[in-house]
Amino acid sequence: MSAGTGLANQAELSASAAEAPRSPAAVTLRRFRKHKLAVISAVFLILLFLVAIFAPIVAPHDPNQQDLQLAQFGQPASPQLNHPMGSDQLGRDTLSRLIHGSRVSLLVGFIATGVAIVIGTILGAIAGYTGRWTDMIIMRLADMMLAFPPLLFLMAVLVAVPRTALNIAIVIGIIGWMNVARLVRAEFLVLRTREYTEAARAIGVSPTSIMFRELLPNAMGPVIVAATLGIPTAILAESTLSFLGFGIQPPLASWGNMLEPAWSQMRDHNAWWMGLFPGLAIALTVLAFNFVGDGIRDALDPRSRLD
Repeated sequence: MSAGTGLANQAELSASAAEAPRSPAAVTLRRFRKHKLAVISAVFLILLFLVAIFAPIVAPHDPNQQDLQLAQFGQPASPQLNHPMGSDQLGRDTLSRLIHGSRVSLLVGFIATGVAIVIGTILGAIAGYTGRWTDMIIMRLADMMLAFPPLLFLMAVLVAVPRTALNIAIVIGIIGWMNVARLVRAEFLVLRTREYTEAARAIGVSPTSIMFRELLPNAMGPVIVAATLGIPTAILAESTLSFLGFGIQPPLASWGNMLEPAWSQMRDHNAWWMGLFPGLAIALTVLAFNFVGDGIRDALDPRSRLD
């Protein structure tokens, strides 16, 4: 075989490989990368996760160490070289508390969203597949829970339980399953009429296997998007509860309870840094999760214009 023939065959193979259909995961990733804000937000969140994981190494000070010489007479210290984000009224370093607070806020966000996704997926799958009175009961329960103001509901429940990060996350998740259930139910109402579902019923596959082995993998797109958008909602809920005194209790730092004393200190001592940096951390994190959720939704939606 001549060298020219070999090069021609190699070029033909390369062209065939280039024209080969890509896997769904590769197509989704390629579409996601075209969403610039989503990519930038994903990089920001990865860095935030690394900071939270290695918080004891990254933080310049002990987040609970009080320095009364730094904050004399209860007046917060303004940003300076050793404390670039200043201190609070007890002389605790704001940057260190912000870094350690990211652990708590992200942990609550992920656990709460996980609880909501599990409950909502199970109930939505049962409602969408079985229909009739089961569907009616589950959807009316969802409507009843949506009728309660979520913040007041959370505050009422947290009065009766210890306010640990785990308990707060579980409570937020328990009252946040309704929208996930509706999404899954809507998908299952369509999927249960497909040919492969009828074929599975015909050969005697159990309803449980049909729901969670055959149909659920095909309904995971909206669930993934809901999970991505549910995390910032849970972070905001925890921050609001902690700001009002119903969430994470000091001395454990979270972004929400860092804001709780900030209002009075900003008013009395013009300590703007106590409110700015935790508020900015919450805003940027929520915004990043929302952009990532938008990017995933567009990447999974074949009707979007990312191509």
